[in-house]
Amino acid sequence: MNGGCKIRALGALFLTCLLAACLTRPPPGPVPVSPRPALPRIAPHVGRPYEVAAAESLVTILVYRGGTLASAGHNHVIASHTLTGTVYLPDDLLQSSFELHLAVAELTVDERELRSQESAADFPPDVPQSARDGTRRNMLGAAVLDAEEYPEVVLRAERLEAAGAGARGSVVAWLDAQVRDQHHAISVPVRYELAGNTLTVTGEATLRQSELGLTPFTALMGALAVQDEMRVRFRIVARAAHQPR
Repeated sequence: MNGGCKIRALGALFLTCLLAACLTRPPPGPVPVSPRPALPRIAPHVGRPYEVAAAESLVTILVYRGGTLASAGHNHVIASHTLTGTVYLPDDLLQSSFELHLAVAELTVDERELRSQESAADFPPDVPQSARDGTRRNMLGAAVLDAEEYPEVVLRAERLEAAGAGARGSVVAWLDAQVRDQHHAISVPVRYELAGNTLTVTGEATLRQSELGLTPFTALMGALAVQDEMRVRFRIVARAAHQPR
């Protein structure tokens, strides 16, 4: 094979790996279950129910490229507009509980408007459609989230902790995150506002894909990789459910 053919073959290999490297693959064996918080779990379904308004809620996940050839890949914005679930608010807000369902097959990749809200240096608008389609196909496939077998990611409240003195309207939420068939304990800082019959919950956190039982993809001895860390943001709007008298 002459030099030109070798270069073209290597370039084709890079492009193939980049499409696969936009998201993550789970490890080949069973994923150990993350240790649970030691404190007692809060009692579920106690208090007034608030139903999540999917059309007004948004979850975004920023996934970043890595490796020495990172400049050849893309960062991606994954989004959910169809979050459902219920939040229960008792008199003691630290005893609040919730269960949220995220439909995996309805996740989007690189919506133009959402990319435009991020740093242009990290999320330029000109991502090829082929890269978006490839990323979504890999994300929903059996090697990653396996949308056909596991259609939902489920988040349940384990316990809430006060965020500290002076942090009014803020808590730290410990969650049981069910991804595929595994459960993982994670914590997320949360801000909340209750106005009339509307509850608004917002937050932003850095999570590791490995915390959710996923192993970031690497290729070419790590030259192509996906960073383990990802940035998660959410704005959840829920409205008080009608209660029969």
